[in-house]
Amino acid sequence: MEPQNLTGVSEFLLLGLSEDLELEPFLFGLFLSMYLITVAGNLLIILAVTFDSHLHSPMYFFLSNLSLADIGFISTTVPKVLVNIQTQSKSITYAYCLTQVSFLYLFGCLDSLLLTVMAYDRFVAICHPLHYTVIMNPHFCGLLVLLSFFISLLDSQLHLLMVSQLTFCTNVEIPHFFCDPPQLFHLACSDTPTNTILLYCIGAIFGGVPVSGILFSYTRIVSSILRVSSSGGKYKAFSTCGSHLLVICLFYGTGLGVYLSSTVSSSARNGAVASVMYTLVTPMLNPFIYSLRNRDIKRALQRSLSRTT
Repeated sequence: MEPQNLTGVSEFLLLGLSEDLELEPFLFGLFLSMYLITVAGNLLIILAVTFDSHLHSPMYFFLSNLSLADIGFISTTVPKVLVNIQTQSKSITYAYCLTQVSFLYLFGCLDSLLLTVMAYDRFVAICHPLHYTVIMNPHFCGLLVLLSFFISLLDSQLHLLMVSQLTFCTNVEIPHFFCDPPQLFHLACSDTPTNTILLYCIGAIFGGVPVSGILFSYTRIVSSILRVSSSGGKYKAFSTCGSHLLVICLFYGTGLGVYLSSTVSSSARNGAVASVMYTLVTPMLNPFIYSLRNRDIKRALQRSLSRTT
């Protein structure tokens, strides 16, 4: 039987992580707890940076924007998952699906670019300390964040444009817990090789350039640190980069893991499970990494708690 061409498809079905109904209460509790922890942790960092004058520096300005992006990133997917589990419905409207694609790539790309900007900030601080305050002035820092946002917006709109051009058939079941463009390409009736190639090209550009920037910055940082004679100076320089390096490894490591799992495994459901690490675990762990490994953040949080008590 030939599939019917439905150019005006009104909704999709998100199959989620499991079809086992007995697992749904556990998944609801897991997603809800991870979401609340992520939002609370990142909000604490934003409030600490905003209200503590000791944290009014470029590094913490970028960190607060990263926390804001993490809240947006996880809020794009998790609330819909919670609503669907609670109402025992798997549907997501076509418009909501496109909105989810747009915001997912907006905040995902913004995360990547902000990590690159933070790497540049560390490069200037360690390799050009005497010129740091001149180079990383408030106007330039604000410009970097605005530029990151507009580049991310361009990335999200390109993905949105590609998905909106697809024509879908009677099969509108997405084996995922959110609208993932590669999965939408698999469902499409229209020919998608060009879109698939474009998807990977855009991913290579918007993902490859930030990674190259991070590698360049840290190559110069390591080279500069190795020239420091005292071991104490080397440790102090490396310690300022420790939290940032951990977050970079977590962000790109989980992203690479999702890509490899979808490539190696023929099961789309396995790819959905791997995506939990990228979309939930990474934003949740970022505040803990920065607060536990950073003395300034810990002191700021302690001062905030002492004021409230």
